[in-house]
Amino acid sequence: MVIRSLELTDYRNYPSLQIEFDEGTNILYGENAQGKTNILEAIYLCATTKTHKGSKDSEVIRFGASEGHIRSYVYGDGVTTKIDMHLRSGKSKVIAIDEKRIKKASDLLGLCKVVFFSPEDLNIIKSGPNYRRKFVDMELSQLDSFYLYNLINYHKIVDQRNKLLKDLAFQPHLVETLSIWDDQLVGYGKKLIERRRQFATQMGEILGPIHEKLSGGKEHLSAVYEPDTTEEDFAEQLLHARERDKKNKTTSVGPHKDDFSFLIGDVDVRRFGSQGQQRTAALSLKLAEIELMKKLSDSDDPPILLLDDVLSELDGNRQRFLLESIGEIQTFITCTGLEDFVNDRFEMNRVFEVHAGSVTQKSNL
Repeated sequence: MVIRSLELTDYRNYPSLQIEFDEGTNILYGENAQGKTNILEAIYLCATTKTHKGSKDSEVIRFGASEGHIRSYVYGDGVTTKIDMHLRSGKSKVIAIDEKRIKKASDLLGLCKVVFFSPEDLNIIKSGPNYRRKFVDMELSQLDSFYLYNLINYHKIVDQRNKLLKDLAFQPHLVETLSIWDDQLVGYGKKLIERRRQFATQMGEILGPIHEKLSGGKEHLSAVYEPDTTEEDFAEQLLHARERDKKNKTTSVGPHKDDFSFLIGDVDVRRFGSQGQQRTAALSLKLAEIELMKKLSDSDDPPILLLDDVLSELDGNRQRFLLESIGEIQTFITCTGLEDFVNDRFEMNRVFEVHAGSVTQKSNL
C-alpha cells in the first residue's frame, strides 16, 4: 500500500500543494514550524478521518479560509483509489472515494492503513488510560470493521445513557427505560472486551521478541489487558452501580474505563520504568503495531509508516534498529537535517525540503 500523491488546498499553512511520493522512503526536512508535520497529519487524516492529536476540522483549515481540501491517491491490491476530503468550518467533513460520497466517515477506515509515530506517542506508555484505549481502538478499527461497528454503537449508547441519567433529575419516571439502554450497552460492550483481550494476546506475541532485540536481550516487554469489567460480570456490575450513576449522572462501568499496562518482567513501565525504558517500550510498541497490522490485515499490502521527528528522540542504536526494521513499506520521515541519514548511508528514495509552506524536491544528495 502506498500514497502516490497528495494535494492540499487551504490546509494548515498550505494555500495549495501538490506532491508526488516514492513508494519507498520519503524524507521531509527543514526547520521547525515550516509545515513538515502538516503533510504527515494530512495523510493520517485522509486515512483515518482524524488527526493524530485530535484537532478539530476548523483548526486544520488555513487561517482566513472557510474550508479546506485534501486529496490523495492510494495504490493497494493492484488498484489506485482517489480519496477526497472536504473540510468545512463548523460543519461535518465530506468524504468521497473515487468520486462517490460516503455516508459515514467510518466507511473510510481500513482502506489506507497507516501507523503514525511521534514523540507524543510516549504518552501511550506513561500517561493516562485514555491514550492506551485510543491506541488500541485505532489499531483495531483499521483492521476489524466488526470491532469498529461495535465501538461506534457502544459509545452512542454511553452518550444516550448519560443523557438519560441527567434527565432523570427532571423526569424521574424515565428510570423505567434505563434497563433498555443497559441491555444494549452490555451487548456491544461484551464484544469489545472479547476483542480487546484477543488483541492484547496477539500484540504480546509480537511485542516481546521485538523489545528483546531492542534491549539487547536484557528485557522482555508484555502487554496486559485490564478490563474494567468482564463479559460475565458486566450486566451485574452495571446494575450494582446504577444508584451511583444516577447520583453522578454518568456511566461508571464498562469498556470505556478499560486500561492496558506494559510490563518489563513484573514491573509496570508506566509507574516504575526509567525514561529510557519508556522510550524503548514506545518504539517496541510502534514496531509491533506495524507487524501486527501486516499479520492481521485482509490485504497483502503492508501499512504506511509516518515517522514525525522521532529520530531526534532516539539514540544511535535505536535509530538504526528502527530504520533497519522498516523493510518493504512506504515510509515518511520528518527531520530538521539529513546528517544522520547521510552518515548511516540510509537509502533516501525521495527527499523534500520544506520551508514556509513550500515543498521542493531535492536531487543529487
